[in-house]
Amino acid sequence: MEITVCIGSSCHLKGSMQVVERLQKLIATHHLVETIDLRGSFCMNRCQTGVSVRLDGMDYSLTPESAERFFLETVLPRCTLTRRALD
Repeated sequence: MEITVCIGSSCHLKGSMQVVERLQKLIATHHLVETIDLRGSFCMNRCQTGVSVRLDGMDYSLTPESAERFFLETVLPRCTLTRRALD
């Protein structure tokens, strides 16, 4: 699974580094370092929407405050489904 966080200037000003830090912590806490590829990208051309995040081709808009909810409600369920499919 791949998560890409925009770290371009607009998203940086809106907290992209805090989003990255929170996602890194959550990935480590849930022992998903080998499952999730967290990447940074310069401008993703969605500057008006907040911190742009792409998860497996789908775009999301996050804030540092919404990063944990995004992880728990969107990312974690996909990891569970992926694990079940592999078993």
